[in-house]
Amino acid sequence: MGYSDLFNLDRRVALITGGTGGLGLVMAQALSEAGAAVVITSRTEEKAVEAAANLAQATGKETLGLAADVTNAEDVEAMVRSATDAFGRIDILINNAGINIRKPIEEYDEASWDLVQSTNLKAPFLCSRAVARQMKEQKYGRIINIASMLGVVGLAERSAYCSSKGGVIQLTKVLALELAAHNVTVNALCPGPIATELNTAVINNPEANRMFLDNIAMGRWGKPSEIAGPILFLASEASSFMTGSALTVDGGWTAK
Repeated sequence: MGYSDLFNLDRRVALITGGTGGLGLVMAQALSEAGAAVVITSRTEEKAVEAAANLAQATGKETLGLAADVTNAEDVEAMVRSATDAFGRIDILINNAGINIRKPIEEYDEASWDLVQSTNLKAPFLCSRAVARQMKEQKYGRIINIASMLGVVGLAERSAYCSSKGGVIQLTKVLALELAAHNVTVNALCPGPIATELNTAVINNPEANRMFLDNIAMGRWGKPSEIAGPILFLASEASSFMTGSALTVDGGWTAK
């Protein structure tokens, strides 16, 4: 393999949870343009099917949209079976589905806490468990958990989010150790302040926005497109000797 082929994903199959918008859709397009067949999931079947169809039209590659509640074990198993029935295998799993609920600790209700933990931490566990058997059998796999720079550093009013993303990084390390002997790598991608829908409330709040900009060494929010390179790296042969790592893409926030 020449160096120019390191990022080629021809004949690979990627499954992306929460892939109908934001960073998930950016990652789906990046992998599709690199040659992979891409399965996009969402809680809503209509959104998943529409996003997959739009992606196929844009890139000319095979896609599939599936509805799944990734916090539910039965849904996850059915999702993996459907993807495997369609394409024969799953080479790349991107655990991207996530939410953030911001509240001071004294106002943080149990239901909100449980929802964040279930979506951000339980779902990657369920999805990784579901694909691990297949990846071990085929002696190849890339599991990429979308964590956050807030799994490394804290931020006020994000108690559930920060703890869930810290858990994702630890889950990544454990799975990397368990699967390394089977040629399956497990890494975490830790985005920092990216201008997505999830961060609209912060961007539109002048005081909060200024606080963020003051902490970003590069002095600006990241563009969603700037996550495409890192995800291609982790999903491809370019990262073949990297496992158990957390790759931070945060404009320099955690460098301080």
